[in-house]
Amino acid sequence: MNELLFFTHIVLIVGFALGALRLGQNALLSLVVLQSVLANLFVVKQIHLLGFSVTCSDVFAVGGILGLNLLQEYFGKEAALKAIRISFFNMIFFITMAQMHLWYFPSPTDTTHGAFSLILSSTPRIVIASVTVYFLVQKFDVLLFGWLKKIFGGEKMALRIGVSLIITQFVDTVLFSFLGLYGLVSSLFDVIFMSFVIKCLIIFCSTPFLSFSKRWVRNVSL
Repeated sequence: MNELLFFTHIVLIVGFALGALRLGQNALLSLVVLQSVLANLFVVKQIHLLGFSVTCSDVFAVGGILGLNLLQEYFGKEAALKAIRISFFNMIFFITMAQMHLWYFPSPTDTTHGAFSLILSSTPRIVIASVTVYFLVQKFDVLLFGWLKKIFGGEKMALRIGVSLIITQFVDTVLFSFLGLYGLVSSLFDVIFMSFVIKCLIIFCSTPFLSFSKRWVRNVSL
């Protein structure tokens, strides 16, 4: 069941990215920002996928970078950099407000505080590592995608985005594993390997749909 949901999740993320692209720069920027928050929120949930234990946030991490690449492709490097700055600001806001929410004393009749506490009180190390790595990887992706665009020109967009996603997600996986999980898991190599394999599977499933973006962008609002 998880595998079916996983592939459906990928299709929905790509579909919403193309839909946001059709609506214009602000919609796509908003989607990138939202996925940065969701990636840090859902990282705490573990699932079994293809026989391995992974987090629910990998699709959002890849989807955020995908949206960032589409921003840079159609609206320029400055639009992508703006999305990074806004994403970082909103992640800090979300983390701060989450802690404020937990500091309120619940009423005797409240039944939700325990669930909120379990979800939102991630260890500071993991939260800081997640936010820092996401910000650094987004910055790296803008530079890498710009370099690939110079090499290929305006051609082979799906290939450029696919290569960019694979490289950036490898960097993301390695950095987060060492900063957030080193010393907490029995085999860091296994975590890095499986997380990267899952992300590659997401990338290989999503990038073929990007060939349709040229059709969708015709009526895009600049």
